[in-house]
Amino acid sequence: MAGDNTKTVLVVDDDHKLIALVRMYLEREGFQVVAAYDGPQALEVFKRHRPGFVILDVMLPKIDGIAVCRALRRQSAVPILMLTARVEESDKLAGLSVGADDYVTKPFSPRELVARVRAILRRTGDQDQLAAPIVRGDLSMDIERHEVAVAGRHVRLTAIEYKLLQALMEFPGRVFTRDQLLTHVYAFDEVVVVDRTIDVHIGKLREKLGDDPARPRYIETVRGVGYRLMEPERAR
Repeated sequence: MAGDNTKTVLVVDDDHKLIALVRMYLEREGFQVVAAYDGPQALEVFKRHRPGFVILDVMLPKIDGIAVCRALRRQSAVPILMLTARVEESDKLAGLSVGADDYVTKPFSPRELVARVRAILRRTGDQDQLAAPIVRGDLSMDIERHEVAVAGRHVRLTAIEYKLLQALMEFPGRVFTRDQLLTHVYAFDEVVVVDRTIDVHIGKLREKLGDDPARPRYIETVRGVGYRLMEPERAR
């Protein structure tokens, strides 16, 4: 039997920071999130909540993700997306061989993970899970096509600029610190990046959007804190 609560996602990982970030993105898309931090807890939380989707890390304390996936498959056809920090094909195939629907390799962007969840849900029969474009005033982002437009004019962005804008557009009015934006751009990566790197990318992003930092229409600097996307009524 598959999970009963189709809008509930169980996220299993021993990295609390990862779960918090994934939770924010999934909840933004209308999902409910329950979390577990080791293998036995994952099985217990699954039994209690009967989620409609499971995101499951391979490397877990006490019982690893492969064993958890095998146990879940004995009782449910719930879609399972495995997370792995390993790049060897044999490690990825191990999860698929015990019943996982797909896998994502760390590091990944939270939005990439959400897109993969939606793709699996579409494949397994939930046709309602389509990624709608994000529209904030005359600024639009087509998630499926990976395109951005300002007042109908296509804007070509680098991968980092796109991720920055995506984070800001998905949570309009919310102030992001530089450190939070670094986490969104370099999610779960071990690369060392100084926070002032964000200022450089924001500057280039503003230039491409035609945004004047002295009189911003889109991205506002919150002095001493970070940046936020201005809500359309405030940008007029």
